[in-house]
Amino acid sequence: MVVLSSAHRMTDRLQTAWLIGVALLVGCSPGGESVTVYTSQDQVYAEPILRRFEQETGVRVRAVYDSEVVKTVGLINRLIAEKNRPRCDLFWNNEAFRTHQLTARGVLAADEPIESFGARTRQWVWNTNRLGRTELPPSLAALTNAQWRGRVAIALPLFGSTATHFQVLRQRWGAARWQAWCRALLANGVMTVDGNSVVVQLVGRGEVALGLTDSDDVRVGLRNGLPIAGKPLGQDGMAIRNTLGHIRGAPHPGLARRLAEFLQSPAVRSALVEAGAIDPGEIPATGVIAWPSLVEANGQAVSELQSIFLD
Repeated sequence: MVVLSSAHRMTDRLQTAWLIGVALLVGCSPGGESVTVYTSQDQVYAEPILRRFEQETGVRVRAVYDSEVVKTVGLINRLIAEKNRPRCDLFWNNEAFRTHQLTARGVLAADEPIESFGARTRQWVWNTNRLGRTELPPSLAALTNAQWRGRVAIALPLFGSTATHFQVLRQRWGAARWQAWCRALLANGVMTVDGNSVVVQLVGRGEVALGLTDSDDVRVGLRNGLPIAGKPLGQDGMAIRNTLGHIRGAPHPGLARRLAEFLQSPAVRSALVEAGAIDPGEIPATGVIAWPSLVEANGQAVSELQSIFLD
């Protein structure tokens, strides 16, 4: 099992569960059944849940987590490299785009659909000392207006959920309108930074008034006492769902199905909500995403994003 550095601190609510899980793991026999899961879900959230599965079933879980440096891309490349001799049984992703990429590359089992559960949302985040809720832009298109010049931060839209969100907007709006908006956004002085958590920090410190981020990052900022608030983007937003991909030719497909059922259980959903990893309640409708088309257009979209935001 790959273990991340101590910099990945656990929340208080998961600390006790994790310690119990470690104790149970130490007590497990090295023999018996085992299932291998590759997961991009944050280790602080995923590990206690996987230990609970071990406790309840007696099946050992061999977990491989992503790297903070390369994020989900590292696991995707590993799964593609292992395609002809798979070592993984189940891929647990905390988003959907990369899972659908694996389908396009023939890595996932054709007779097992991608399953999804729980979700985060794309959100406005604003500094409550600088903005009121009624002052928020009516849409993303309004971010190119002069009143928001130099007042907005986003993660560089080449990685993670921001990249997926921007490509979803391209699909909804059409390439021409989307490119014009991206260029106008940049011309209006939008600040591009290294990740959604950095957006929240900048907003919390008052360096910008407004940002685009994910709902779990808003929750972390609130727990840290930042003067911020968050709100879903409405029709311009998207749900970021946990997805499960069953690996084609997996060594233990039956155990993978068993783990997948467990991960979609009400108990696991409650644990993820309590930890802040997913949103509570119903997720606002934001329109259907045509994932195969989005994956097919990815290369062109990335090229356009690089041309706009890096050149």
